[in-house]
Amino acid sequence: MENLIDRDIIRNHIETIILHELTEQDRYGYEICKTVWVRSGGTYELKEPSLYSAFRRLENAQLVASYWGDDASKGARRKYYRITQAGTEYYRHTVKEWHKVKELIDTLIGEEDYTKRKEE
Repeated sequence: MENLIDRDIIRNHIETIILHELTEQDRYGYEICKTVWVRSGGTYELKEPSLYSAFRRLENAQLVASYWGDDASKGARRKYYRITQAGTEYYRHTVKEWHKVKELIDTLIGEEDYTKRKEE
Protein backbone atom coordinates (compact mmCIF):
# COMPACT_ATOMS: atom_id res chain seq x y z
CA MET A 1 0.00 0.00 0.00
CA GLU A 2 3.04 2.29 -0.01
CA ASN A 3 2.24 3.52 -3.52
CA LEU A 4 -1.07 5.08 -2.43
CA ILE A 5 -1.34 8.85 -2.77
CA ASP A 6 -2.07 10.75 0.43
CA ARG A 7 -5.79 11.64 0.45
CA ASP A 8 -5.05 15.14 1.77
CA ILE A 9 -3.31 16.04 -1.49
CA ILE A 10 -6.45 15.32 -3.52
CA ARG A 11 -9.10 16.29 -0.96
CA ASN A 12 -9.88 19.68 -2.54
CA HIS A 13 -10.31 18.09 -5.95
CA ILE A 14 -12.77 15.30 -5.14
CA GLU A 15 -15.72 17.23 -6.55
CA THR A 16 -13.86 17.84 -9.81
CA ILE A 17 -12.99 14.14 -10.07
CA ILE A 18 -16.62 13.17 -9.47
CA LEU A 19 -17.93 15.72 -11.97
CA HIS A 20 -15.44 14.43 -14.53
CA GLU A 21 -16.79 10.92 -14.13
CA LEU A 22 -20.34 12.23 -14.58
CA THR A 23 -19.44 14.11 -17.78
CA GLU A 24 -18.98 10.69 -19.37
CA GLN A 25 -22.23 9.12 -18.16
CA ASP A 26 -24.56 8.87 -15.17
CA ARG A 27 -23.02 6.70 -12.47
CA TYR A 28 -23.70 5.29 -9.02
CA GLY A 29 -21.31 5.76 -6.12
CA TYR A 30 -19.48 2.45 -6.01
CA GLU A 31 -18.96 2.63 -9.77
CA ILE A 32 -17.19 5.98 -9.37
CA CYS A 33 -14.97 4.62 -6.58
CA LYS A 34 -14.04 1.63 -8.70
CA THR A 35 -13.37 3.74 -11.82
CA VAL A 36 -11.15 6.16 -9.89
CA TRP A 37 -9.17 3.23 -8.45
CA VAL A 38 -8.66 1.70 -11.89
CA ARG A 39 -7.82 4.99 -13.64
CA SER A 40 -5.30 5.88 -10.95
CA GLY A 41 -3.56 2.56 -11.43
CA GLY A 42 -4.38 1.67 -7.85
CA THR A 43 -2.61 4.72 -6.42
CA TYR A 44 -5.70 6.57 -5.20
CA GLU A 45 -8.70 5.15 -3.41
CA LEU A 46 -11.75 7.39 -3.14
CA LYS A 47 -13.41 6.31 0.10
CA GLU A 48 -17.19 6.04 0.13
CA PRO A 49 -17.70 8.45 3.07
CA SER A 50 -15.75 11.15 1.17
CA LEU A 51 -17.67 10.36 -2.00
CA TYR A 52 -21.11 10.62 -0.44
CA SER A 53 -20.20 13.80 1.46
CA ALA A 54 -19.12 15.29 -1.85
CA PHE A 55 -22.36 14.12 -3.49
CA ARG A 56 -24.36 15.95 -0.79
CA ARG A 57 -22.36 19.15 -1.36
CA LEU A 58 -22.75 18.86 -5.13
CA GLU A 59 -26.48 18.18 -4.88
CA ASN A 60 -27.02 21.08 -2.46
CA ALA A 61 -25.22 23.33 -4.94
CA GLN A 62 -27.41 21.88 -7.75
CA LEU A 63 -24.33 20.71 -9.66
CA VAL A 64 -25.59 17.12 -9.73
CA ALA A 65 -28.99 15.49 -9.48
CA SER A 66 -29.76 11.98 -8.29
CA TYR A 67 -32.34 9.39 -9.21
CA TRP A 68 -33.04 5.77 -8.40
CA GLY A 69 -32.15 3.30 -11.13
CA ASP A 70 -34.50 0.59 -12.26
CA ASP A 71 -31.87 -2.14 -12.17
CA ALA A 72 -33.30 -4.03 -9.19
CA SER A 73 -32.65 -7.32 -10.99
CA LYS A 74 -28.91 -6.76 -10.33
CA GLY A 75 -29.37 -6.67 -6.55
CA ALA A 76 -30.00 -3.62 -4.39
CA ARG A 77 -31.54 -0.59 -6.02
CA ARG A 78 -28.87 1.92 -7.00
CA LYS A 79 -28.92 5.68 -6.67
CA TYR A 80 -27.47 7.27 -9.80
CA TYR A 81 -26.06 10.75 -10.19
CA ARG A 82 -26.03 12.94 -13.26
CA ILE A 83 -24.29 16.21 -13.85
CA THR A 84 -26.50 19.28 -14.37
CA GLN A 85 -25.85 22.14 -16.78
CA ALA A 86 -24.59 24.22 -13.85
CA GLY A 87 -22.37 21.29 -12.89
CA THR A 88 -20.90 21.12 -16.39
CA GLU A 89 -20.11 24.83 -16.30
CA TYR A 90 -18.60 24.53 -12.81
CA TYR A 91 -16.55 21.51 -13.91
CA ARG A 92 -15.09 23.41 -16.88
CA HIS A 93 -14.19 26.29 -14.59
CA THR A 94 -12.48 24.06 -12.01
CA VAL A 95 -10.49 22.22 -14.68
CA LYS A 96 -9.18 25.54 -16.04
CA GLU A 97 -8.36 26.62 -12.49
CA TRP A 98 -6.58 23.33 -11.81
CA HIS A 99 -4.43 23.72 -14.93
CA LYS A 100 -3.39 27.20 -13.78
CA VAL A 101 -2.48 25.87 -10.32
CA LYS A 102 -0.58 22.94 -11.85
CA GLU A 103 1.41 25.32 -14.06
CA LEU A 104 2.21 27.48 -11.06
CA ILE A 105 3.34 24.53 -8.96
CA ASP A 106 5.40 23.18 -11.86
CA THR A 107 7.02 26.60 -12.13
CA LEU A 108 7.66 26.91 -8.41
CA ILE A 109 8.91 23.41 -7.69
CA GLY A 110 9.26 21.78 -11.08
CA GLU A 111 12.06 19.28 -11.58
CA GLU A 112 13.45 21.14 -14.59
CA ASP A 113 13.86 24.35 -12.58
CA TYR A 114 15.51 22.45 -9.73
CA THR A 115 17.92 20.75 -12.12
CA LYS A 116 18.96 24.09 -13.65
CA ARG A 117 19.63 25.64 -10.22
CA LYS A 118 21.60 22.61 -9.11
CA GLU A 119 23.89 22.84 -12.15
CA GLU A 120 24.63 26.54 -11.62
